[in-house]
Amino acid sequence: MRLALYQPDIPQNLGAALRIAACWAVPLDLIEPCGFPLTDKALARAAMDYGEKAEVVRHPSFEAFLQAPLRQAGRLVLIETDGDARLTDFRFAPGDTLLLGRESAGTPQGVYTAVDAVVRIPMAPGLRSLNVAVAGAVALAEALRQTGGFDGFP
Repeated sequence: MRLALYQPDIPQNLGAALRIAACWAVPLDLIEPCGFPLTDKALARAAMDYGEKAEVVRHPSFEAFLQAPLRQAGRLVLIETDGDARLTDFRFAPGDTLLLGRESAGTPQGVYTAVDAVVRIPMAPGLRSLNVAVAGAVALAEALRQTGGFDGFP
């Protein structure tokens, strides 16, 4: 299981995703460019004391991400508000990568074309979306629960 952020705009969301990835021992794919300067120092600051515990793989573009050897196994599952499948009905597999779109601009059509599934998180009528880091945590928790990813944790 992997978590991927597509061109994140907000450093605090990246920091939250790094913490989630570290706490649940899930690699984080960071697809650039970001909407803020992403230096090693900024990445360390966003991760706070969890940075050393998170496995982060940086990709210079979406195309590079798709071609990465680690990307060749498993499905690419986009978590998006207009997903065809509800999170609670979708069956995750251990090799899946959960992809989160960009906060400000959403997910471009080229990304939709490249994914294997688009999944939505159910929410109350009239409400649009969760914060991207929160959505990542919700979706990843369900995926790990389904696939036994929490089994080795106390």
